[in-house]
Amino acid sequence: MAGRTAPFSRFEFMIAWRYLRARRAEGGVSVMTWISLVGITLGVAALIITLAVRAGFRAEFVDTILGSNAHVTVYSAPEEVVPGSGIYSSLMRDYDERAARIAKVPGVTRAAPIVRAQAMVNFGDRSNVAEVFGITEANLRTIPRIANPETSLGDIDQFGDGIAMGAELARELGVGLGDKVKLISPNGAKTPVGTTPRVNAYTVTYIFTSGRWDIDKTRVYMPFAEAQSFFNREGGADEIEVDVTDPENVDDWSDALTMAGGPGTMLWSWRDASGSFLRALSIEDNVMFVILSVLVLIATMNITSGLIMLVKNKGRDIGILRTMGLTEGSILRVFFLCGAFTGVIGTLAGLAIGVVFSLYINDVMSFVNWINGGGVWDPSIRGIYELPAKLQAKDIVKAISLSLGLSFIVTIFPARRAARLNPVEALRYE
Repeated sequence: MAGRTAPFSRFEFMIAWRYLRARRAEGGVSVMTWISLVGITLGVAALIITLAVRAGFRAEFVDTILGSNAHVTVYSAPEEVVPGSGIYSSLMRDYDERAARIAKVPGVTRAAPIVRAQAMVNFGDRSNVAEVFGITEANLRTIPRIANPETSLGDIDQFGDGIAMGAELARELGVGLGDKVKLISPNGAKTPVGTTPRVNAYTVTYIFTSGRWDIDKTRVYMPFAEAQSFFNREGGADEIEVDVTDPENVDDWSDALTMAGGPGTMLWSWRDASGSFLRALSIEDNVMFVILSVLVLIATMNITSGLIMLVKNKGRDIGILRTMGLTEGSILRVFFLCGAFTGVIGTLAGLAIGVVFSLYINDVMSFVNWINGGGVWDPSIRGIYELPAKLQAKDIVKAISLSLGLSFIVTIFPARRAARLNPVEALRYE
């Protein structure tokens, strides 16, 4: 009757569980089981943490780009100002009309003309180069990361009375709210002896933190009309910043934006600017997944070693069970369950550790930073201010599936060896 029982019956689970709890005389089996368990736990935890950090880094990187920069920049191809003069300019004179046409394109949420130039910022005996954006106050308010009051200092309502500056640039210059800084542009007034630099003083009325170190260190916003005058852009704009509803698929708007922009319109999207970096991240994600998968495989191979030892120690028991009527399939399932128990328990433990570690990644990094005396995370290298982690269901499923799949596969060989053991040979010397 025993041979007719259904696969994975209760008694098969019971025997497998008892075999896992090895006696002192079989301590080697117990040690191998614990090594397998710890190895799988650490491998799964490392895989989940790595995938979460990579996903979080990409999400934070993209969010800081999209929250501080245009999804698409519309600009004009250079044209001769005076035919035959050899002097070219890409300045938009009809920027209001172009922006209005672009704003009517379905899916476009913002179309803001801007003046864009570089200038030297000076305060006291400190100077630095800044990228200056001339923009209206209404359009500045539509940039999420810049207009966020929780991470900024000052009142954005006073933007028209001065300039806005990135927090890192303000820190390096030693500038605070209400301080006056000098902006120096090399392309100033034209005189008979040449072009003289233009120098104006402006009050810092707003200091922002965008989440990107490189932006906070170099960016300055200036009222649009003032920027036109300061950089000799009277009556024109350099670019039109455009935001769309689905920036991940920004290329879908290329044709419509080109048509709305008119003849000579050219586009530069955030994917054009950061696409190579994002592709590098994707390649790194795949490589890291393969490397950590090998670590999980090595950990699961310990299950094979432990089961081979268990089969050798339980040869007499296998012979007795076979003589009592257990089939080869039943013996195979018993030892398969022994390995599966280790894989499942290790996977669940690794899942718990990985999830908790990912959720408290900032606390962990703070502790590591304290142990090392600071400097573990350098925003000037990484671009963002902290190590993010983003748990995704697909990453967790990938880690669990990999661990359980490998655990079940490596268990089959020693389980088949136990099932094929001849009961006569097993009991001959007993």
